[in-house]
Amino acid sequence: MARINTLDSRLANQIAAGEVVERPASVVKELVENALDAGSTRIDIDIDEGGVKRIRVRDNGDGVHVDDLPLTLLRHATSKIHDLEDLEAVATLGFRGEALASIASVSRLTLATSDNDSGLGHVVSSEGRDMSAQVAPAAHAQGTTVEVRDLFFNTPARRKFLKTENTEFSHIEETVKRLALANPDIAFSLTHNGRQVHGLRPATEEMEWRRRVAALCGPAFMESAIPVNIEHTSMRLRGWLGLPTFSRAQADLQYFYVNGRMVRDRVVTHAVRQAYADVLFHGRHPAYVLFFELDPGAVDVNVHPTKHEVRFREQRHVHDFLYRSLHRIIADLKPQDQAPTNSQILAPLLNATLHEQAPLSLSTGSTYTPTAGSFSNFQAGENRAAFAGSLHFQQPTALSTDTANGEVPPLGFAIAQLHGIYILAQNAEGLIIVDMHAAHERITYERLKKNVEANTLASQPLLVPLSLAVSTREADLAENDSAFFQRLGFELERMGPETQNELLATMACHGSVRAGRSLSVTEMNALLRDMEATERAGQCNHGRPTWARLTMSDLDKLFMRGR
Repeated sequence: MARINTLDSRLANQIAAGEVVERPASVVKELVENALDAGSTRIDIDIDEGGVKRIRVRDNGDGVHVDDLPLTLLRHATSKIHDLEDLEAVATLGFRGEALASIASVSRLTLATSDNDSGLGHVVSSEGRDMSAQVAPAAHAQGTTVEVRDLFFNTPARRKFLKTENTEFSHIEETVKRLALANPDIAFSLTHNGRQVHGLRPATEEMEWRRRVAALCGPAFMESAIPVNIEHTSMRLRGWLGLPTFSRAQADLQYFYVNGRMVRDRVVTHAVRQAYADVLFHGRHPAYVLFFELDPGAVDVNVHPTKHEVRFREQRHVHDFLYRSLHRIIADLKPQDQAPTNSQILAPLLNATLHEQAPLSLSTGSTYTPTAGSFSNFQAGENRAAFAGSLHFQQPTALSTDTANGEVPPLGFAIAQLHGIYILAQNAEGLIIVDMHAAHERITYERLKKNVEANTLASQPLLVPLSLAVSTREADLAENDSAFFQRLGFELERMGPETQNELLATMACHGSVRAGRSLSVTEMNALLRDMEATERAGQCNHGRPTWARLTMSDLDKLFMRGR
């Protein structure tokens, strides 16, 4: 029978390193978080060969007192918590006291530091199987420099699982990006093999912070992002929410922070997905940079050694706050708030027009002939009135003041119908193209939801009732909820709250105008006005965009005007 023995310090730290140090990016994360906790205002990260050969992180923070240096490389030695009460309300990024010891056990690590501005400091390194710390004097400005060389040199099994140099550096860059987004007031510099990749100045104003987000997430994101700043009781949510039209094929532009800590949490992910449920195309992912702040005592960050996961003490309360806040922001979006004009949307359209000169089929109403670049010929009554007696369009009750005074509404006025599918409209900026079925589907869907809430949903009995074969248990359940189904206009059918919206969406789809139907100019204008007044009008119930815009500048580029 094998006897129990005590592991030596290096082996114990190497086991712990398996959880903390997954790859070079893990080392960078731990070292930069330590620098942030030390009150640094500038952090320089130098990388060689994807971080395998060398990682150096230098900061201008508080530094370490010389008497504490031997403790820096010991496990469970930290200045950030002292008792159980501190652990229950952690306000720093690091607190476990394992990172440096774990990193030192699988690399050649030196730490140079000074806690004053005298220019004199000390350097510490670990040697031997017991990882005893060796301290020596060294010249160093106030702050700390940690250098990690030959990562995993003594654990070849771990080293062989590393990817290529470029792949490992891309993980490091992503790690620095996450930390730089959450700390706009800190200057960051990232260098790889002697070449500077990022040089980020501190952002002290909102516009500078927006500039940093654009530099890290791309200008296209900022052009399609809605600012968020919502506060309720002890919770606050701020940042930027990508428009539904800026959805992504992958979940690669989703940054969510809890008290400054980047996290991956199922409660958060579910709340965001629900908020986008009615407007996101199938298989697409939303983009966002959001910062959630709450009482540190209301969230447990001591869930996993990597600290990527958290546990909220009031999960339902947090979920409801996030969902309702984001859902309301998305619902309040009107066509005038979102203009899908970025290159990602326009490029396919422009390329198709240039290379596929398909014949156009235009149908125009006989009541007016628009003059290019002029809106004075539009009759307000004609453009605002809906098709009388139509089952599809709601008649506006009165003219808006702006329209009556000659102001052009956000989606402009209809000028033609293309192939019985698209409405072409002219607004002050250029050409608006509307998918009439998708747009009307959203309008009908939102009206159905409001009718259900107000118990005013109209229904019509079938001439021949539809019979369905169900089990006895299913029939019993349907009978128990008969009042609920009657509100929807149905006699008996089993369904849940989420199924209700699925049913309304189907009803809206089948009850909306179809491709091939010729609309009068009056009907087209009525549809445009309804879109401007409808929640989530930028997407249909399936997440497809309902409209796009080509500005005069875009049209000039298309026809090479001004060159």
